[in-house]
Amino acid sequence: MAPAKSLRAVVSGSAELLLDRHSPVTFSRYVGPGMTRILVIEDEADIRQVLEYNLRNAGYDVTGVERGREGLRLVREERPDLVLLDLMLPDIPGTEICRAIKDEPSTRALPVVMLTARAEEIDRVVGFEIGADDYITKPFSVRELVLRIRAVLRRGESRPIEGSMVEFGSLRCDRDAHRVWVNEEEVELTALEFKLLVTLYDRRNRVQSRGALLDQVWGMDTKISTRTVDAHVKRLREKLGAARDYIETVRGVGYRFAEEPIAVAS
Repeated sequence: MAPAKSLRAVVSGSAELLLDRHSPVTFSRYVGPGMTRILVIEDEADIRQVLEYNLRNAGYDVTGVERGREGLRLVREERPDLVLLDLMLPDIPGTEICRAIKDEPSTRALPVVMLTARAEEIDRVVGFEIGADDYITKPFSVRELVLRIRAVLRRGESRPIEGSMVEFGSLRCDRDAHRVWVNEEEVELTALEFKLLVTLYDRRNRVQSRGALLDQVWGMDTKISTRTVDAHVKRLREKLGAARDYIETVRGVGYRFAEEPIAVAS
């Protein structure tokens, strides 16, 4: 059968799924107490059904849709716990959907895992810099996909809702007062350095390219070089002292704030 052949070319370890016996469902039909809800936005019906079938078997409540606009509507109305998002959709690019989710305060914390046949490094960089929590390329192993979804969900569960005061290892930050302490000693930061620190912290464990940081910290209309980002990060690290290693360099891409407090240099 042609559909089975195309599936085997895209999804490994997923043969004999009898996809014609498993039709798409809504959240409300299968949802039970405490079930994690996953929204799959994927335009290829065979792949979407494979994902729905396997994710339900893994214990999730799953809804699958073909088009980006319908997916965005469900994100806003149904509030799933995670979105599995194809990059190449017929109506809206997956990158635009991810950007819309991450730009809206009410959905910003919603984890997004991108799924795509495009494996070029630039696509991964773009995905991460607009806020994607993970990036998986086709062909993919369903077992690996489920494990990575679980890992993303665990990261979200471990992050409490934060107010003005942030404490992260030896670092303490008061957003409202624009004050920072390391090991209880106050550190004097410029307004730009403070904004850079908070921007990296709010997107911790997600790689931020130099271009994305220029956009988020300096603003869209800036004409300065990306080398300015390196200079400011270097200066910020020097001022943070014992907490400097919380800001990690991702070679060839940009910077990332550590997901968890680490043993820092004294």
